[in-house]
Amino acid sequence: MNLHQFRFVQEAVRRNLNLTETAKALYTSQPGISKAILELEEELGVDIFVRHGKRLKRVTEPGLEVLKSVEIILREVANLKRIGEEFSKQDAGRLSIAATHTQARYILPDAVAQLSKRLPKVKISLHQGTPEQVAQMLLDDTADIGIATESLADVEELVTLPCYEWQHVIVMPHDHPLATVERPSLEQLAELPLISYQAAFTGRKRIDQAFAQRRLTPNIVLEAIDSDVIKTYVRSGLGVGVVAEMAMASEPPNGDLVSKPAAHLFGTNTTRVAFRRGAYLRSYVLSFAELLSDRLSRHLIERAMNSSSGDSYEL
Repeated sequence: MNLHQFRFVQEAVRRNLNLTETAKALYTSQPGISKAILELEEELGVDIFVRHGKRLKRVTEPGLEVLKSVEIILREVANLKRIGEEFSKQDAGRLSIAATHTQARYILPDAVAQLSKRLPKVKISLHQGTPEQVAQMLLDDTADIGIATESLADVEELVTLPCYEWQHVIVMPHDHPLATVERPSLEQLAELPLISYQAAFTGRKRIDQAFAQRRLTPNIVLEAIDSDVIKTYVRSGLGVGVVAEMAMASEPPNGDLVSKPAAHLFGTNTTRVAFRRGAYLRSYVLSFAELLSDRLSRHLIERAMNSSSGDSYEL
């Protein structure tokens, strides 16, 4: 058996057992992949896949166990390569970050700038996506570190740690009737057209839950993933906005928008950083995590990575 066979099996599962797509992804031939997998099954003495003719239909029960071992082997091979790269290049390499739009726009710039100043040889790649896509990029080894508020703690293969807490704010023009209300209620908001995030982004789940618990139906007239887009439509008079508090940090105190804290309505949210369980974290990955929050430290991250628990960490 060899690493090529393991990669073929792993990629076949990732590609929903489509060997044509698997061959394209690995830049090889479909017959070559089929032959390699059959040879591996023969050597192991078990069928990894159930077949219908030449097509793979599903993973067998022993195949699921084989797949677990394959994942571990290939992960450790990748870790070996990273160890070699780190000690040969000395503080040089590429840091790949996966984050949602809000994190990329408002939270990451300072930490990225500090890391670039401290370690100028480290090149940075930033990938934006939904929380689910952030998690998948970590699992696929596309990213070294992921930052999001939702979903990350639900993925067993990831180690997650709290980074910081934040709340939503209600945003409106200065001349809006709600601007004179110190603590707007859910009942007041339910009577107004609202502009907020799409369902998978930036704590939207908490907003929906708050209204549902009071048996109220919010009038969401526009959904977006971008806080700046939400503020633009608030300015246009389309409705009242509900955004993350950091989205208002860049607004001038006497600007055209006013914001009201909404923690009493929607509670607080926790943004988390995540790493693929078992991954080897280069020193500059740990450095970047420390720059993100004073809640994170190398010792805490390394302890979490070495834990056998699948639970997310709390501070």
